[in-house]
Amino acid sequence: MLDFISVLNFSHHHCIAICAFLVPANLLITLQTLAMVLLTRPQSHIRWSVAIAACLASILVLHVGTWFAIGVVTPVTFILLGLASTCLTLNLWTANYPSTFQRLLRMAPSILT
Repeated sequence: MLDFISVLNFSHHHCIAICAFLVPANLLITLQTLAMVLLTRPQSHIRWSVAIAACLASILVLHVGTWFAIGVVTPVTFILLGLASTCLTLNLWTANYPSTFQRLLRMAPSILT
């Protein structure tokens, strides 16, 4: 059985390594999901990508939660929480509404010019 104090200590002692892995991983898997939707890959591939992204974002939220649990409230914790929330929202949106997301991505170049 996992001891909450052990998890808390692990999260705090290895914070740099955890964030160094989770931040790029969240960004890359979210980018991969968006690319798969844009390229109209099979829905099963998209769902796998979303599942992995949801796990990584959830781990990041739990990691930030361990800092909130001891009272560390800094801009970094809110930035990481925002990153995880944004990645999770984008992935869930693309999994549930791929057609609206494809239209939005196809309209983006015309909006930017």
